[in-house]
Order: sequence, then structure tokens, then C-alpha cells
Amino acid sequence: MSSEPLAAVLSKQEERGDNAQIIATVFITFIGFLSIGLPLAVLPTYVHITLGYSTVMAGFAISIQYIATVLTRARVGQIADTRGPKLTVIWGLYAAFGSGALLFASALCEGVPALALGLLLASRLSLGICESLIGTGAIAWAIGRVGPDKTARIIAWNGVSTYGALAVGAPAGVAITGLFGFAGIGIAVMVLAVVGFALALPKPATAMTARDNLLSFRSVLLRVLPHGTALALATAGFGTITTFVTLFYAARQWDGAAYALSAFGLAFIACRLSFADTINRRGGFPVAIISLVVQVAGLVVVWGAIGPMIGIVGAAVTGLGFSLVFPAIGVEAVRRVPTANRGSALGLYSMFLDVSLGITGPAAGWISSLFSEATPFLFGAVATLLGLGITVWLATGKKA
Repeated sequence: MSSEPLAAVLSKQEERGDNAQIIATVFITFIGFLSIGLPLAVLPTYVHITLGYSTVMAGFAISIQYIATVLTRARVGQIADTRGPKLTVIWGLYAAFGSGALLFASALCEGVPALALGLLLASRLSLGICESLIGTGAIAWAIGRVGPDKTARIIAWNGVSTYGALAVGAPAGVAITGLFGFAGIGIAVMVLAVVGFALALPKPATAMTARDNLLSFRSVLLRVLPHGTALALATAGFGTITTFVTLFYAARQWDGAAYALSAFGLAFIACRLSFADTINRRGGFPVAIISLVVQVAGLVVVWGAIGPMIGIVGAAVTGLGFSLVFPAIGVEAVRRVPTANRGSALGLYSMFLDVSLGITGPAAGWISSLFSEATPFLFGAVATLLGLGITVWLATGKKA
């Protein structure tokens, strides 16, 4: 047997081994984000109908989780760098378990609405910290296990786990509530955390790198700032689809808004699964540039849609374009920092996505009130174009 076929066989075996380790690690992300998805569809009803609070409070109960995530991203990155990503993930599972326990306690205190609401908000804060810890820790852990050359694949598959868990979690949460009441959600979240512990604890921790070459927080932030800004602008396009497509269809008296969201999600996941390795072969910036152009085209199609099917096609194209933006730009951002600062870079870079989603809704809603229900998609397209400009600038080799 010649050496070439043997080398090819060994390479395939190594590839399968790496893939198995990546999947095993990002599956813990799936567990963590399933805990986040379970309450999403039933939480507003619980706050508004069961506890009797306003719809504003119901919305705040959702958004407070993301506030906690944004505020902890940077610190979590530092924990992953200095204490290790495995410990970061374990702490995230503790936060998930605590969130479930607080949800369960809230359900037991329904007769005292103020207490039930306070416990619920504490649960949401704990869940936001869980998202930050597991979202950053799992990626850093997988990179440490299989090497930085697989970063694009890891980020891409971790994203599939995230969005897949949220998609599964919402209907599952409705079903659990129907069978066992809101307390059942708390129990389910605690059970998921225990499953996460069982999966995470036996896995080996990654070797810690030298701490003497750690960059300061400010240095890491400055290095990832242009990449994060490009991501934030592109995320504004994504946010307008997920937030305003149902209002857009309702204003036009069209059916099929749910299909538009499904088309976006399916295109997003299919592209991640099919083309994640393109980033390693072609480079992060070229893939990001093509993706952003596709995303702009999709948003323009939705903005100019004259019928529901055109809107669905536009949403699918937008999902196709946005799919690889996070990992493609993220690979280039991580390359700008030493290995010892990888967790901090990932945490700070992800923070831009969280901040963008928090800002996009109110900003696009204000624009919609000034102009029309279609204008947010044009706003998203313009924001994405600005992100494209920054990405092209970065790709030329200029420094921020």
C-alpha cells in the first residue's frame, strides 16, 4: 500500500475524531440553550395573565436575561482564559440549575404575585449568566481540544446547537406547561442542567497556556472592536427579520409570517452545516464579504416584497447570508489575540451581537413609526452595508 492512501485514511480518522470531540462539546451548548428556549413561549403569558402584570413587564422579563448576558460577557471571557473553559461551562450549568430552581419557586408563589415576579426575574438573570458562561466556554473548550485551525467549524456548529435548541425549546416549553403547569418548566431546566453535568464532568479540561503574555482588557477590546462593529451592523439586519416580519405581514394582511421565519431558520442552519469549512479554505473575510452581500440582497427583497411568497424568499436569502457572518468574522477576530486571550476575545466579540439585538428592536420600531412597516428591512440592509464596508476595510489589511 502506498503512503498516500494511508495518509488519507489517517487524515480522515483524525478528522472524524476531531468532529466527534467538537460535537460532544457543542452538544453541551445545546443543553444549555434548550434551558433558555423552554420558557420563551410561555413566559409572557405567565407574567401577564397568571401574575397580572402589564405587557411591558412581560417584555422586560424576557429582555432582562440579555442584559445579564451583555454585562457578563467580558468577565466570562477572562474566566475562560484564567480558570479554563471547562470550569466556565460547569459554572454555566450551575447557573442553569439555579434558574430552574428559581422558576419552580416562582410557580409555587403564584398567590403572591410580587414575590413570584421577583423570583422569576432572578431566574432570568441567572439564565442570562448561564448563556454567557456556556456560550463562550463551550467554544473555547472545543478550540482547546481540537486546535485553533478548527475555530470556524466550532463556532459554526456551536451556532447550530444554539439556534436548534431555541427552536426546539419553545414548542417543548408549551407542551410541558400544558401537561405540568409552569412549575414543570423549572423542573425540566433543572433536569437539563443535571444532564449537562453528566456530559461535561467526564470530559478532559484543556491545558492552560502561559499567563505571562495575557493582554489587558482594553487591548483585547481594541483588537476585536472593528470586527465586533461589523458583526453588530450585520446583526441589525438579522434582528429586523426576527422582530418585524410578523408585524410586516400583519400590516399587509398576508398569511405566512411563520413560514418566513421558518425559511430564515432553515436556510441559516443548512448553510452553516454545508459551508462552515469554506471559511478555512477561503478565509474568513472573503466568506464574510460574500455573505453580507447576500444578506443585503435578501433584506432588500423583503423590503420590496409585493406578496407573501416574495417575503418568504427574501427571508430565506437573508438567513443564507447571515449564517456564516458570525464565524467568518469571528475567526479573524480571534486571530488578532494570543492564545491565552482567546476566551476574552470570544466573549467581547459575542457581546457586540447581544448589544445589537438589544438596540435593533427599539431603533427599527422608531423608524417604522416614522415611515412604514417595511422600512425596518431597508434600515437592516443599510446597516448591513455599513458592516460590509468595515469588513472590506479590514480585509485590505488595515488596522483599527
